[in-house]
Amino acid sequence: MAYIVNRLLSVALTLFLISIITFSITNILPGDVAMMIMGTQSNPEALAALRQSLGLNDPVIVQYGRWIGGVLSGDWGVSLLFREPILPLIAQKMLASGLIVVMSMTIALCLAIPLGVWAARHRDRWQDTTSSTVALLGLSMPDFFIGIMLILLFAASLGWLPSSGFIDPTEDLIGAMRHALMPSLALGLGLMAHLTRMTRSSMMGILSQEFIRVARAKGLPERTVVWRYALPNAIGPVMTVAGLQIGYLFGSIIVIESLFSYTGMGWLTYQALLNRDIPLIQSTVFVIAAVVMLVNLIVDLLYRLIDPRIRLG
Repeated sequence: MAYIVNRLLSVALTLFLISIITFSITNILPGDVAMMIMGTQSNPEALAALRQSLGLNDPVIVQYGRWIGGVLSGDWGVSLLFREPILPLIAQKMLASGLIVVMSMTIALCLAIPLGVWAARHRDRWQDTTSSTVALLGLSMPDFFIGIMLILLFAASLGWLPSSGFIDPTEDLIGAMRHALMPSLALGLGLMAHLTRMTRSSMMGILSQEFIRVARAKGLPERTVVWRYALPNAIGPVMTVAGLQIGYLFGSIIVIESLFSYTGMGWLTYQALLNRDIPLIQSTVFVIAAVVMLVNLIVDLLYRLIDPRIRLG
């Protein structure tokens, strides 16, 4: 329990620092929020009155206190671009992007773990070379290039999947998954390469240990030795990398969602940056950072369930 409390305090402190950095950076970006709201043709008196009403003339520390207080109380303000409350807007887009992140990670793990185990079992043979080649291809191809190839194959040539668009998962889950499948594949195939290499490396270390040799000496089937004894002991580092890659997914999702015209969190962040929507930029960056840190905390806590020998501390 003490470990969990310490980790939660660490997460809270980190988010506090992130909020300060994000607020500071967005406040030095070029552009006048009042002019963005009223337009460049507005008269100076009206602009001055709006700046006063928005508190833009207050010291930066006062503006930050007002913003972080609103975040903690649930009043995240109104988007300058979309003219609607930020919190429900982010909640909707986060659900859409969350579907892509979950599907991407599922695809990556379902491909990487068997490939990595296969390579480790046949070290320095053609199976290992094949697995390493697949991983190298995944590492060398950018996500957007994989996305373009997927569009040409599954949308333009075969017509199996939609090339763009978005469906709300709360209205039609199957339709939402069809629209999210190609973006998820584009991200998942790239992520699979990293996880395959980590699985191979971790499995090779475990397969060379004494307890594996004892299990084989007892006459246990190789499948049982690998999947029941070796893999549970090797999965910890793979989970660590998978948790850290959540940040990579949210970083790459901006490009992928723009490529597929998928209006999720990445698309929302890009639109906010493109249109200098300062309140929305601050909120999206803060939410993405919070989600990444929360996922990594959950991964740390899951260690104890996977391997009872691990003590949290």
